[in-house]
Amino acid sequence: MSSHASPDPVYRRVYDRVRHSIIDGRLKPGERVPSARALAAQLGVSRGTIDVAYAVLSGEGYLIAEGARGTFVSPALPHHAEIPPGPKAPAAAAAVPPLPKLPFWVGLPAIDLFPRKIWSRLLAREGRGLSAEDYRYPNRSGDLRLKTALVSYLSVSRGIACTPDQIVITGGYQGAIGLVCRLLLSPGDTVWVEDPGYHWTHATLDAIGARAVPVPVDRHGLDVAGGQARAPGAGLCIVTPSNQFPLGVTLSLPRRRELLDWAAAERRWIVEDDYDSEFYYQGRLLPALKALDHEDRVFYVGTFSKTLFPGLRLGYLVTPAAQADRFSRAHWALDGGRSSLEQITVADFITEGYFARHLSKMRSAYAARRAATVAALTHELGGLMTFDLSNGGLHVIGRLGDDVDDSRLAARAIAEGYRPIALSSLSHQPCAPKGLLMGFTNVPESQAAQLVGQFRKVLGL
Repeated sequence: MSSHASPDPVYRRVYDRVRHSIIDGRLKPGERVPSARALAAQLGVSRGTIDVAYAVLSGEGYLIAEGARGTFVSPALPHHAEIPPGPKAPAAAAAVPPLPKLPFWVGLPAIDLFPRKIWSRLLAREGRGLSAEDYRYPNRSGDLRLKTALVSYLSVSRGIACTPDQIVITGGYQGAIGLVCRLLLSPGDTVWVEDPGYHWTHATLDAIGARAVPVPVDRHGLDVAGGQARAPGAGLCIVTPSNQFPLGVTLSLPRRRELLDWAAAERRWIVEDDYDSEFYYQGRLLPALKALDHEDRVFYVGTFSKTLFPGLRLGYLVTPAAQADRFSRAHWALDGGRSSLEQITVADFITEGYFARHLSKMRSAYAARRAATVAALTHELGGLMTFDLSNGGLHVIGRLGDDVDDSRLAARAIAEGYRPIALSSLSHQPCAPKGLLMGFTNVPESQAAQLVGQFRKVLGL
């Protein structure tokens, strides 16, 4: 692939080529794409370049990595996969959609900082060392080496005491939350969800016929009393206590006790989504909600999408002890397990100390990138927005006035390839607050001023 044909980075050109092959129908849903090694050799680029392009495509929903089986075009392509028709033009000059901009992409970890060489070396080493047993079907609830590594990690980092038998390795957050909902809920059951909150949670509940009941979030986190007033018979609560998405508030200790008391007294269940607790920049992070759960009513969900890369599609669910065997058996029946090779590689990444060093590096880099991004945003947009700075997380919120259509601003940016999220789109309140969620993880300090300046022009502000 010629290096002078385009000013874009090579991985973006690879991304563009594969994405348009999918959109144009040359790569069909379910079809296997070339391996990263084979495509790298074919294009004359590094394996790491292809890994990054594939990771971005997987994060967007175009590809699905299935471990040793390979990487496939997703059978369910994202809603933005179709290019809207435009004015006809000569084929040679036909316009193509702009490339996605990594800056301001909410929830995407820093692609440029992932230790690809270390990861590739561990992956290759484990691939060469696979035993005959490793070629069989994987353990029904996940590889024991990874689960054992997670027991140690969770004990030290989040104060969670559990055994490997309580851990189920899943296909990211969606795999974990889907398993919990299918086993604990029936059509028509009510579930407390945060408002504003993560939109994919609603999609999962809709798929099984459960009814999501939005519960307001204030500066102390989920309003437990509000949940009891709105849906006293709810059987489940899904909450992000460490760093609430999207507001970034922490569920206070009194609210945690109130929520745990509700679950214990009513024999209800709690799902704790601890999706980015690793990235805390100031203050003291409270222990996980599950660490305070003496009645064993909490299901704890974590993933590697933010700490490693989303294309890995690995998450984990820590079940209450009494539910461990049931969830292990059901997971095998419903999901069939995850790739052993990738699980072993993650286990090595943790036990050999790379994971801790990577998180430390990312925390420092993210703190610097956040500071630079907020300084640039304040300079360019400070007269139009006020900025929320939580103690952790991977994005900032630019608050807008009630008379501003944040959804229209977000759509304008998305049309140009950026990926902010309108704050009001994450709420079911009739007069939802307005603002833009903007990721800072892929904004190098040296480029913050230029990128924010370009972003302001795109927004038309």
